Amino acid sequence: MSHQEKFVRESLKAAGLRITAPRLAVLEWLSGHPHTTADQVAAGVRERLGSVSTQTVYDVLGACAGVNLVRRIEPAGHPARFETRTGDNHHHLVCRSCGRTEDVDCVHGSAPCLEPSTTAGFQVDEAEVVFWGLCPDCVNNHHHNEEVSA
Repeated sequence: MSHQEKFVRESLKAAGLRITAPRLAVLEWLSGHPHTTADQVAAGVRERLGSVSTQTVYDVLGACAGVNLVRRIEPAGHPARFETRTGDNHHHLVCRSCGRTEDVDCVHGSAPCLEPSTTAGFQVDEAEVVFWGLCPDCVNNHHHNEEVSA
């Protein structure tokens, strides 16, 4: 048994979830492929296990998100993406063109958007910040396309 499989088994057990082949496969695959859609996870799991329904993968992702083993991020205009990095309040960079998503460690400093001007009585425990732009590949493709059409 690999170190990764042992870690995943212990995580499932600690979260009170049964250890099943689909859960193991989803968490192991997702740990090496962060920020992927449920369909991408399903394709990766099928390479490992053979026939697994997309609904089973959605069920596994939902159950694991419910116990904080998986984080679901939903960048506006893009499909939901999943990752196993949870509990550290990190943020994301998202490419407006292709949807590539990268982690950004928690932002520090005195930026006005990081602390709400009023909490309206809410007890704030998390901030979700998404930085939008173009990834290096899309920037290069955009510049290349401009040069070709000029």
